[in-house]
Amino acid sequence: MAVVRDPEATKARIFAAATAEFAAHGIAGARIDRIAREAKANKQLIYAYFGDKAELFSQVLQRALLELASAVPVDADDPDCYVDRLMEYHKAHPELLRLLLWEGLEYGEGEIPHEAERRARYDSKAAAFAVAQEEGTVDAGLPPRHLVFLISALAGWGTAVPQFRRLLVGGEDGDLAALRESVRTAARRITQPGA
Repeated sequence: MAVVRDPEATKARIFAAATAEFAAHGIAGARIDRIAREAKANKQLIYAYFGDKAELFSQVLQRALLELASAVPVDADDPDCYVDRLMEYHKAHPELLRLLLWEGLEYGEGEIPHEAERRARYDSKAAAFAVAQEEGTVDAGLPPRHLVFLISALAGWGTAVPQFRRLLVGGEDGDLAALRESVRTAARRITQPGA
């Protein structure tokens, strides 16, 4: 009996294994043989589907960012809700922030793969804040791009560096709830007109 191959299922397994591997080890430390073993896929198949390890990392990160954008669309008119949804997403998917940290370590200030696509997505987020500023629902004191950066940093930093968060604010449920409220307050203060 012939084995029926399902390329899409194989790619999904590779993406899942590669996400875990890159989140744990970064680009330099990740191993294609471990990804292949976890994905139950042929190592050469990974190269055929995705190219080299750096390109696989780039595609994994691109997918993770698209999943975030789909799950948590920008809501410039309700920064509290947007911050809550970002924080919940990062809590459920800490690998995204780890991938971004590894990307930063690998590329630093240099150009990243697929930079134009990423910039376009960030432009659309900034545009949502620009519209909210024009409509008067968001304070115009800070540039829209800075607002996206600041809100993203506020919502994600506690997940990106959990040891830092635990040492400063604690790790109990009540500590995390208080931190969430502080982040919401900070986001409100930088976005609320007249705040």
